[in-house]
Amino acid sequence: MMRVPIWISNRHIHLSQIDAEKLFGKGYEYKKMKDLSQPGQYACEECVSIKGPKGQIDGVRILGPYRKMTQVEVLLADTFKLGIKAPISLSGHLQGTPGVEIVGPMGSIQLEQGLIVAKRHLHITVAEAKDFGLEDGQTISVKAMGERGLVFDNVVVRATDDSALDMHIDTEEANAAGLGAGAWGEIIK
Repeated sequence: MMRVPIWISNRHIHLSQIDAEKLFGKGYEYKKMKDLSQPGQYACEECVSIKGPKGQIDGVRILGPYRKMTQVEVLLADTFKLGIKAPISLSGHLQGTPGVEIVGPMGSIQLEQGLIVAKRHLHITVAEAKDFGLEDGQTISVKAMGERGLVFDNVVVRATDDSALDMHIDTEEANAAGLGAGAWGEIIK
């Protein structure tokens, strides 16, 4: 069995530089709060609001660095509060997704697409994947340990040369399994 650390992610936003400047002003630079599990990724001190036809969610954390396209990752429960049906999708797979309004301190933007509920996934290096008989894009299952342990099906393998080994789930999924910081799981394919 291959053990993997499980990282828990709350709602957040990845901004393009163009959109960041619309929300925070020309030439604005993020204030790094802390590094995240994946190399080069970090949480920023900055937060924004997202607005839908039914409601608004404040305090949505921005993650850096800049991305090619702006992407908003929410929880399933958030879609009801916003009044927008968002698909469960992999990060970066934004074609056909709905948009949402993002409100910052210096302005707002209306995305035409980019609102998703993040699909659970496993980050792994290409070499590690090969060692464990996994392939990029493969769907696996991971058994989460603990008092409320459960099996997460439909976990997508994301194998790249610059990954750090960990599985990403959102806070709703973590709460269902009673997981917190330092959680582990076992790949059961």
